[in-house]
Amino acid sequence: MAQQIEIEFKNMLTKADFEKLIKGFKLNKGNFKKQVNFYFDTYDFILKQHKAALRIREKNGLYELTLKEPLGQGLLETTDILEPVVALDLIKGKTSIPEGDVYVQLQKYPLQLEQIRLFGSLETERAEVTYEAGLLVFDKSRYFGKVDYEIEYEVTDIEIGKASFLALLEQYDIPINPAENKMIRFYKEKQMEHEKRVETE
Repeated sequence: MAQQIEIEFKNMLTKADFEKLIKGFKLNKGNFKKQVNFYFDTYDFILKQHKAALRIREKNGLYELTLKEPLGQGLLETTDILEPVVALDLIKGKTSIPEGDVYVQLQKYPLQLEQIRLFGSLETERAEVTYEAGLLVFDKSRYFGKVDYEIEYEVTDIEIGKASFLALLEQYDIPINPAENKMIRFYKEKQMEHEKRVETE
């Protein structure tokens, strides 16, 4: 089964701190690659209620369907590679979740697979750098007209990773501002957009 345990530390950044880190790690525009996340759930947010997240990620013409679920101090990621035509049909609502590892994992939730629908997309410009005992990820994301910046540190050892990450933030004089995952930020912004529309109606 295509599964892995993900341990990562995240911190939101101001634009100035993001640019400070980019300069410090000698990154340029060519180091950043675009990827798009398409987020799915049921109308009544069954997956969100169980702290799970379902997405399709498009990167360089490749499509991955990933289910993220809480597991101890990390996340359990289950991933299937999708054919482009299948991914696009799923995004357009023309088909349901195809059989595979993600399909099997979804059976544990009180939902019908045909209830799952697309809620929107988030576009990210991402650069990755190997750093000490893990992988540093620099993200600039756009969704609902908003732009935000974050740094992630993906590790295999939680204690060593935490120490390295906090030392890095201190080195660059960056305030600790733990980041919620992108899907939570996406849904919060979507809710705000909905409330704004209701107010103007």
